[in-house]
Amino acid sequence: MSEAKTDHPAAPVNHARNWLQVASAGAVAAPAPVLRMLDITGLAELHLDPAIESLIFGISIMAAATLLVWASEVAEQLVSATLALAVLAIIAVLPEYAVDLYFAWQAGAELGLDPSMFDPTEARPGELALANMTGANRLLIGFAWPLVFFLFWFKTRKTQLSVGKTNAVGLIFLAVAALYSFSIPLKESLSLIDSGVLISLFGLYLIMSSRSPPSEHELMGPALSIAALKPRVKWAAVIGIFVFAAGVVFAAAEPFANGLVETGESFGIDEFLLVQWVAPLASESPEFILAALLALRGRAGAAMTLLIASKVNQWTLLVGSLPIAFSISGGTLDALPVEGRQAHEVFLTAAQSLFAVAVLWNLRFGLREALLIFVLFSIQLAIPIDEVRVGFGFMYIVLAIGWTIRERRDILPLFRHARAAASGKAGAIGGQGED
Repeated sequence: MSEAKTDHPAAPVNHARNWLQVASAGAVAAPAPVLRMLDITGLAELHLDPAIESLIFGISIMAAATLLVWASEVAEQLVSATLALAVLAIIAVLPEYAVDLYFAWQAGAELGLDPSMFDPTEARPGELALANMTGANRLLIGFAWPLVFFLFWFKTRKTQLSVGKTNAVGLIFLAVAALYSFSIPLKESLSLIDSGVLISLFGLYLIMSSRSPPSEHELMGPALSIAALKPRVKWAAVIGIFVFAAGVVFAAAEPFANGLVETGESFGIDEFLLVQWVAPLASESPEFILAALLALRGRAGAAMTLLIASKVNQWTLLVGSLPIAFSISGGTLDALPVEGRQAHEVFLTAAQSLFAVAVLWNLRFGLREALLIFVLFSIQLAIPIDEVRVGFGFMYIVLAIGWTIRERRDILPLFRHARAAASGKAGAIGGQGED
C-alpha cells in the first residue's frame, strides 16, 4: 500500500542539502575500493590491526548501503518494485557470492591431490563453502527477519506486519527451492543437474517478479532529489549509484570479513564456526543494513521484500552456482560432495526455510512468529552439535506442517496473489507494511 497523502502543503525541498548527503556518503564509502586497489596492485601494503581493518571497511559498507537505499527507492518507481528490490538484494549479497564461489573453486582445485598433504583437523574448502552458505541463509531468516519486525514494532507499536501481496511469488519459489534442496543431503552431493534446476527456478522468479507494478511510496530526502532529475539523468544517477555502491560492497567485504575472523581466531574460536557465522554476518551485513534502513524509514514491507528476494536468490542462484565453480576449477563433471556435518547443515537450513514460508502463508508477520523464529535460531546457534542440528531440522518440518494445516485457508489465496503479481495486477509495495 502506498503511504497516505495529506492536505498539508509540501515543505520546500532542500536539494543542495540532499546532494551534500549523497556526496558525503560517497566520500565515506570511497576508502574501501581505494585501499583494496592499492593493496591488490602492490602500490601500498596494508598492515592494519584486524579490529581497525574491520571498522574502516565496515563503515564503508554502511555508507554504500545508505546510497543503495536512496537509489533503490527511485528505481522502484521506474521499474517493477519487486524486481528493483530483487536486483538490490543481489548487489547486497555480492560478498556472499564471492566467498562461497571462492571456496567452491578451491575445492575443485584440490581434486586429484594427495589427501595426506592436508591437515585432517582443518576444514576443507568444499566444507567451508557450504558452512558459509548455510550459515548466511539461516542468519537471514533467524536474525534479519525478526530484526525488521522489531524495528517495525518500535516505530508503530503494531504487532502485525503485512509483507505485501507481491511477495506471494517469492514465497512460492522459496517453498519450491526448499523442498527441492532436501534432495541434496539425501544424495550427499550437489551436482550440475541441481545447478540447472535451481538456476532455472531463479530465472523464472525474476521473470515473474518483473511483471509487478512500480511502487507508489512517497520519496523523501536524497531520493526525492534524485527523482527530480530529468529522465535520462535520473536513470544515469540511479545506475551510477548502484554500480559504485556494488563496487564498494564487493571491495570491502573480504577485508571486513577477514578482520572479524582473525579477531575471532585470536580468541581461539573454531575456524568452521567462524566461517559459518562470523564471515556470513560480515558478508550479509550490507543486506542487513539495507533492510534495517528501509524499516527505519517506515518501509518495513519493502524491507521484507528485500529479505525474501535475497533468500530466494541465495537458495537458488548461489547454491546452484557452487557445483559450476567446482566443476570448472577441477575440470570435472563430478558433483560437489555434501557429507556428514555439511549434509546436516543443508538439511537444517532447508527445514528452517520451509518453516519460514509456512509462517507467512497469510502474508503477515506477527510478534509471535518473529519471537519464535529468533528464539529457535538462537537456541540452535548456541548448541553446535550434529544431533541437535538434525533434531531442530525435524522440529522445523513438524512446525511447518502444523502451521500449514492451521493456515490452510490462506494457501489458495496466496497462489491467487502470486498469479495476480505475475500478471502485473497486484498492488504496489507499500510503506510501513500495515493494512
